Amino acid sequence: QLQLVESGGGLVQYGGSLRLSCAASGFTLDYYAIGWYRQAPGKGRVEISCISMSGDSTNYADSVKGRFTISRDNAKNTVYLQMNSLKPEDTAVYYCARLPNCYGRGDLWGQGTQVTVSS
Repeated sequence: QLQLVESGGGLVQYGGSLRLSCAASGFTLDYYAIGWYRQAPGKGRVEISCISMSGDSTNYADSVKGRFTISRDNAKNTVYLQMNSLKPEDTAVYYCARLPNCYGRGDLWGQGTQVTVSS
């Protein structure tokens, strides 16, 4: 069964850190870009970061640039999102998605993991 499973979310205080994981099963991540998205309460889902197939190209939304770092370990079939200096406005459900490249659409999505940042 093809799936992506996010983990690592939770409750953290303002200024804290979390590392999210996106683990793939049923297929090899090597051949895909992976995007991280988030959906805050009452808002639409937005892309916040993407990493290319090889990992040599990354991009970030302005809202997280300098605070979040995306990385991948193809040997573990996993992509990570290191989130530092968290703010209450980072509170959202975080999703990862499989993409043909960082300009494409996701064709496989995880179930999401909740991140809550308290002030």
